[in-house]
Amino acid sequence: MPRPNGRSRYTTGSVADQLCILRDRDAAGRLQAVLDLIERHKAKWILATDVRVVVSYEAGPDAFWIYRTLRARGIECYVVDPASIPVERHKRRAKTDRLDAIKLVINLRAWLRGERDRMRVVRVPSPQDEASRHLMRDRAQLQKEVLQHRDRMRKLLATLGCWENVEHKGFASRLAGNEVRCHDGTPLPPELSQRLLRECERLAFVERQFAALETALHGSLPAAASSRVEHLTNLKGIGRVGAQRLALELFWRSFDNRRQVGACVGLVPQPYDSGDSQVDQGISKQGNRRVRALLIEIAWSWLRYQPDSALTNWFYQRTQAMSSSRRIRRVAIVAVARRLAIALWRYLKGTASCQKVPSSSRHSSHTLDETQQLASRLRQHKGSEVYASVEVPGYLCGNRLKDGTRAPEKSGRSAHAG
Repeated sequence: MPRPNGRSRYTTGSVADQLCILRDRDAAGRLQAVLDLIERHKAKWILATDVRVVVSYEAGPDAFWIYRTLRARGIECYVVDPASIPVERHKRRAKTDRLDAIKLVINLRAWLRGERDRMRVVRVPSPQDEASRHLMRDRAQLQKEVLQHRDRMRKLLATLGCWENVEHKGFASRLAGNEVRCHDGTPLPPELSQRLLRECERLAFVERQFAALETALHGSLPAAASSRVEHLTNLKGIGRVGAQRLALELFWRSFDNRRQVGACVGLVPQPYDSGDSQVDQGISKQGNRRVRALLIEIAWSWLRYQPDSALTNWFYQRTQAMSSSRRIRRVAIVAVARRLAIALWRYLKGTASCQKVPSSSRHSSHTLDETQQLASRLRQHKGSEVYASVEVPGYLCGNRLKDGTRAPEKSGRSAHAG
């Protein structure tokens, strides 16, 4: 089992507790060394050429290219979450590459026997899903750099009592024309002026990249991701950027139940209940931190733009008695984010299976295009209400769409159940 150990070497171990260090400088050489090692073990133990070979390695900087390459060669491979591997709790425990490789082998054998609690296997995305993530992550990085450049210029000017608007389009030209002044009307020092001009050039370069990426982003999404984005943006309170990030970072994978959704985003509680000690440790904070932060932002937006939804009512029912406590609201919004993630997953799962979307408070089956066309025709008449319909997750009941219509109130089972 190869264990990536930085860029200098790979450490491999086998069921015979044999350790081998691979020091090839290139990836192809290391991969071929692993394949040669497997063939040597087959010959040593007189195994058939088609014997089952299972390889595991810890998730890390090498990502998933090892997994895909070995799978392409007919070798069963698993990527393991390093934090899920149980270790001794002694303050000073022995830790070597050999012991780590042996631990991987032992846990893999137990996992293959059905002991799924011995380690957690990472869900590997398809090459297209992994590549599509770079679009939104690069957009977020460029947006961060734009804010950093502007903030840096603003703070440099503040040291001289200058409160110029650095976001104005004419700021660079005014700076080049020596029109920006200090608090007493004196010109800026030449050194500072030159530094600010270089910052303006870097800012302009980043803004051009950001604009080009925004233009190319709409046509670069896969068809499945574009469909999920359209369904999410149909809900009021979720913008296109947020929908794209959810579609590419979270909903690219399939979930079997709501517990998997909550665990994937790291918003599930982690209790500590041992003997007389009962401590609330907060949420697990496992999984994708970008999605977790995004869901918190969308939850606040949901309360603002979906005031009649079941989720919003649930939030205010829990916090109305403690309206002065900001901490309670911050704790409750995390629960809203988790419930919202589960509701959106159910919503997308329903649209994928039966092509239904939440629309209005009356029941009538329409597809997305038919509903939008019907809404467009009826909105031409003042006082008309759009009636369309559909099954939606409980927490989305009563929500508003972009066209101002309202999703149906769910009958029967309580909207807060599940």
